[in-house]
Amino acid sequence: MLSLYSCSLCFALALLLFFGFDMLFARVPEKKDFSNYLMSRRMMGAALLIIAAGNAVHLLFDIRLKALDISILLNMTTYFMCYWLFSSALMTLLVDNFVTRRRTAVHLTLWLVYAALAAAEMLLPEDVRVWATRALAAVLLIYGIFLAIRMLRTYRRAIRLFENTHSDDIGAYIRWLSVFTYWAAGFGISCALLTFLPYEYVFLWTLAAVPFYIYLYCCYKNYLFFHEQVETAIREDEDMMHAGLDDQAVPEVSDGAGKAVPVYFSDIAQRMDIWIKDEGYRKPGLTLSELATQFCTNRTYLSEYINTVYRKNFRDWITDLRIGSAKRLMLNNPGMKVQDVSDQAGFLSLSHISRIFREKEGCTPAKWRNDGAAE
Repeated sequence: MLSLYSCSLCFALALLLFFGFDMLFARVPEKKDFSNYLMSRRMMGAALLIIAAGNAVHLLFDIRLKALDISILLNMTTYFMCYWLFSSALMTLLVDNFVTRRRTAVHLTLWLVYAALAAAEMLLPEDVRVWATRALAAVLLIYGIFLAIRMLRTYRRAIRLFENTHSDDIGAYIRWLSVFTYWAAGFGISCALLTFLPYEYVFLWTLAAVPFYIYLYCCYKNYLFFHEQVETAIREDEDMMHAGLDDQAVPEVSDGAGKAVPVYFSDIAQRMDIWIKDEGYRKPGLTLSELATQFCTNRTYLSEYINTVYRKNFRDWITDLRIGSAKRLMLNNPGMKVQDVSDQAGFLSLSHISRIFREKEGCTPAKWRNDGAAE
């Protein structure tokens, strides 16, 4: 009769094999913009299959019961490799050409050194081996935390970039990366610690990993529909940054209140007044680059103007203008449907305007209109 541990391994192994092979070999649109997504999927699929291979070894040879030390070292060596694959897969979605030969060589070398140390540990006396195992677990923990911190910093940098360059909430499409990274960090830390669990409780640890794998797989499947938009936004921003501006001094003038401002502010201000009166912000999908072209300036100057004058990033500024437009539409047209208000004010959808109103006003658009009418 199979033990609970063996049953949990069988269940996890079946999921890992299905998810891993699907992520490796399932077809995706044959477009250039999907190259990073495809590489990320394949790396994530490889990581899942490596974990599956480890589970298969445990299931077939029951080394957890027969050789606990070897079982623990096998787990930690497997996790070390998978930490890098998980991290690199996620980074590839946010950084173009992230996986290079140099990075790959560095991390493979680190893994080989770690695996060699794990193998050499078996030659040590038993009392020394306990402390050596704990030291390797600590190294694994530090390595995982380092990769998680790097991933979160890259994610936050991407979010700031999108907020300063796109009127639509592009960051919503990659929010799962943050959730997954925190979950992966917590799961990775638990792996480094729970690998020492007694045999009779290990099945709990194995089953606890199942929701993690399911969430990962579902996120990758859903992200297929949004990756092209995110990838396009990232590449546009990277191209603009590479093009850059000369770091030359910009003449300044007084703004009338004794404060020095760049001379180009006055030209942007004139164009901005006309654009706001014409309600140009109601156009969906507006970007900083597009608006800079309309104003006959560049992104850097326009972004600095918005940040300085309105003290907001580009997305928040456009959102506030659209909320103001939506309020005027509802007050002037009490019978207008919220969906029509959303479309005319420039919001992406009914759910989008509802979410923005809840964030900014603490209620839905319909409730805001009813409350305004009551007053």
